[in-house]
Amino acid sequence: MGFLARLFGKETIEPEKKETDNMVKVAVVYYSSTGTNYKMANWAKDAAEAEGAEVKLVKVPELAPMEAIESNPAWKAHYEATKDVPDAKIDDLDWADAIIWSVPTRFGNVPGQVKQFIDQAGGLWAQGKLVNKVVSAMSSAQNAHGGQEATVLALYKTMFHWGAIVAAPGYSDPVTFESGGNPYGTSATVDGEGNIQENKLDEAIANQAKRTVAVAKAVTSGM
Repeated sequence: MGFLARLFGKETIEPEKKETDNMVKVAVVYYSSTGTNYKMANWAKDAAEAEGAEVKLVKVPELAPMEAIESNPAWKAHYEATKDVPDAKIDDLDWADAIIWSVPTRFGNVPGQVKQFIDQAGGLWAQGKLVNKVVSAMSSAQNAHGGQEATVLALYKTMFHWGAIVAAPGYSDPVTFESGGNPYGTSATVDGEGNIQENKLDEAIANQAKRTVAVAKAVTSGM
């Protein structure tokens, strides 16, 4: 039976059944040119592991030419420093019960590198393997209103197409108010020297990661 027949109801796509236990699998998928989202992703990784999750920290592969990377000393330094971080694979999305994204904004949308990676997930989507994934997203920009919320919401639109379950932080903890107040996903404002401006951003990310793990535990236990 062809894909369109399945899509329009002549064959039901069932999410792949997985054996579940108390250990939730979390993929922390990030893209970072100069290091902010790498730092945010590591905070999320540490918090998820503290909640007992099995975590993979993986980076979206860089697509920019070396000439562009070498033109920015901070970009080149970060590129060299993170060469040993594993590249994200589409199989990581299949493996994970939950996915935490950390990506910078590019004109209110995700970077091209992230879009190209996500576009490769069509096969998993067609097989129903992305249904009921628990997802959450974070972002950063140089200005307080530089597109962080728009970037998180743009990413969530794709997740809705997957049939994923969004675990946004909301105002589930007072730290959201203290760290910039973004209920869609923790976001950073970074100055020209790479300094994060928000207070308690690490705590806000920890809260978001813990909430993501908690929702994933509930989903994998009950579905």
